[in-house]
Amino acid sequence: MTMTITDDCISCGACEPECPTEAIFEGDVIFEIDAEKCVDCEGYFDTNQCVEVCPVDCVVAA
Repeated sequence: MTMTITDDCISCGACEPECPTEAIFEGDVIFEIDAEKCVDCEGYFDTNQCVEVCPVDCVVAA
């Protein structure tokens, strides 16, 4: 399972540096997650780091 960022994103950028596989990037309007790079933080962390730092809870399972 990979993660996705909803339209509720406020483009704060908190999630981008937390991604161990650099799957998160700034899109045209909001931040986005490259599904091919996202590994749900498996092998890196016990929880999804992007979810942990998101101030508006807009990172959800795809």
